[in-house]
Amino acid sequence: MYRIISLVLLILPLHLFANGKILATPGVSQVEGAAGGGLVPWAQLAGYATEDEIALSGFCSLATVDDFRLDVCGAQLNLYDRVEFSYAEQNFEVNPLALTLKQQIFGAKFRLYGDIVYSRWPQVSIGLQAKTVNTFDIPAALGAKHDKGVDVYLAASKLHLGAVAGYNLLWNATLRYTEANELGLLGFGGKEGNGSINAELSAAVLLNKHLAVGVEYRQKPDNLGLKEDDWQDVFIAWFPNKHVNITIAYLNLGAIATIEKQQGWYLSMTGTY
Repeated sequence: MYRIISLVLLILPLHLFANGKILATPGVSQVEGAAGGGLVPWAQLAGYATEDEIALSGFCSLATVDDFRLDVCGAQLNLYDRVEFSYAEQNFEVNPLALTLKQQIFGAKFRLYGDIVYSRWPQVSIGLQAKTVNTFDIPAALGAKHDKGVDVYLAASKLHLGAVAGYNLLWNATLRYTEANELGLLGFGGKEGNGSINAELSAAVLLNKHLAVGVEYRQKPDNLGLKEDDWQDVFIAWFPNKHVNITIAYLNLGAIATIEKQQGWYLSMTGTY
């Protein structure tokens, strides 16, 4: 059902909701459901809602690397540019073992301060992501301690107009406390750790009002002792209008569950109203 809802939101030609912010400023949809980049939640809230508007978004994303495939769909609700609620379901296909791991993520984000364009200092938001992996037998066999966990993060974002040879520059820095192994798909905690603070960074240049290119870096813990590597991507995001955006990225995910050199492609589409 959630996939049907997400797909309807992607294509439904509604004009009943938010339209108040500058094109592309909300970013795209992150693989755990929050607004931001593909890998990293940003301080921005989903959609184009201002303080007297509501925004509703739906998204689907696909990441495929050498031995794994991640399929995600979800939705986001922005209430008056103050709080964002999100939901995402992840299906993670492990090709060498012919099995699929599943996870549900409920998220909330609260804007503490600022606006990425108009305030002097960066916009700052605090968020959480409550995660439940529904296929815990495999994570448990690898040493994970729990099938549930809550990530808490603090994000700061700023858009600098004309900062790079006349082009707009956007950056985001996020600090996340997490117990999750591979986003939580391999459970939470383990013999090597039960929680740590990790850095996540993004930067993008807006080549025009419709097109952005950028990079992301996400530090990750190694609670299971399986050489869980940090993640990186290079992305292009296209915003033809305020109701849809499409992102394509090249991924370098390093080792996943001891299987090294996991590189590949990411595609995501978001509909916003």
